[in-house]
Amino acid sequence: MAAPLRIALAGLGTVGAGVIRLLDTNGELIALRAGRPIEIVAVCARDRSKDRGVDLTRFEWEDDMTALAERGDVDVVVELVGGADGPALALARRTLQAGKGLVTANKAMIAHHGMELAEMAEGGALPLKYEAAVAGGIPVIKGLREGASANAIERIYGILNGTCNYILSTMEDTGRDFGEVLKEAQELGYAEADPTFDIEGIDAAHKLAILAAIAFGARLDFPAVKVAGISRIMAADIAQAAALGYVIRLIGVADCETGADGRRCLYQRVQPYLVSRDHPLATVDGPTNAVVAEGNFAGRLLFEGAGAGDGPTASAVVADLIDIARRQAGPPFSVPTAALEPLDPADSSHRRNRTYLRFTVADRPGVLAEITAAMRDAGVSIESLIQQGSPEEGGEVLVAMVTHEGPEGAVSRALELLDGSPSLTDAPLVMRLLG
Repeated sequence: MAAPLRIALAGLGTVGAGVIRLLDTNGELIALRAGRPIEIVAVCARDRSKDRGVDLTRFEWEDDMTALAERGDVDVVVELVGGADGPALALARRTLQAGKGLVTANKAMIAHHGMELAEMAEGGALPLKYEAAVAGGIPVIKGLREGASANAIERIYGILNGTCNYILSTMEDTGRDFGEVLKEAQELGYAEADPTFDIEGIDAAHKLAILAAIAFGARLDFPAVKVAGISRIMAADIAQAAALGYVIRLIGVADCETGADGRRCLYQRVQPYLVSRDHPLATVDGPTNAVVAEGNFAGRLLFEGAGAGDGPTASAVVADLIDIARRQAGPPFSVPTAALEPLDPADSSHRRNRTYLRFTVADRPGVLAEITAAMRDAGVSIESLIQQGSPEEGGEVLVAMVTHEGPEGAVSRALELLDGSPSLTDAPLVMRLLG
């Protein structure tokens, strides 16, 4: 058997400890499949004394994270620290500069700095792998780069954040409101103490930007992702969706279109959608991820599984290490970075959708007529409308409607006509129907 692949591990949190346990448990099997053993040589974390449930005495300890990249007995550095910038990015850059391979689970760093790191890796003929950065243990990046590599991907979409999916599916099952379920998710460890990145859609947007680059041969463009989170969704919205035969899920959607000038444009959006109960994503509940890729020859491909956790994420990290041990790396984004196109953001105003709109309004005569007049003047056709609540509940009521299929620009114009109206006591909630 060939010489071991020697790795250094930066970050000994849940996933880092999971990688150690996985290599301890499945080491012989991994060596057979990789053609060589994978051995941890050195580790680094903030607290040397913390009990992580694994034996660290057999590894060299580095207090300076970047020193891992300088070690002559290390072939690959595994970065599990997190954060788009700071120590994680410094370690990633130093690792590639030192001529070593890099494996990371850091979606924020890849979304913001993936082009730079990919160019560095390609320039040194070095592996850069990040399967664990998107959808935990689901091999969606490998599926796109390898299993679907003969296809032109026409569309990619899915549930990319387990925290949001747990909150929405629990609200659906229990009828409880957002704040109460969020607190429960934090107590169970599904949501961070500061859940902003999850509930406002930023985490899902990082992942979508990475998938779009791979699927469409585009340069990463995270700032172009349109993002809306789930923090404004109420139990009343969940109930209204259910009455219509839908569930609400936070979905990331990306596709390419050809603009009026003949150039390809990239559409990227993360927002809550109403999903028909007969759609495969409607049955995805709890802290689960699911990604759908539509290939021009393979058709619809569904990847589903645990999107986080020590076991699934560690599994993805070690799968990357096995590829490197086999010397199966390839370009980080499927094609050489020089071939990735800088695509302009797509204009969504012409896209045709059915739309769910929820208004919080003062309960007084003429409010409903004002809303429907704005819809009429903007060319929006209303399919169904319901008013919920009564003045006794605080002088506000909810008005929810679903539009017939029409251009997004028309809905935007209707909302512009209502902007600043004293009848509206809160900004409207807008959700498209997935189709």
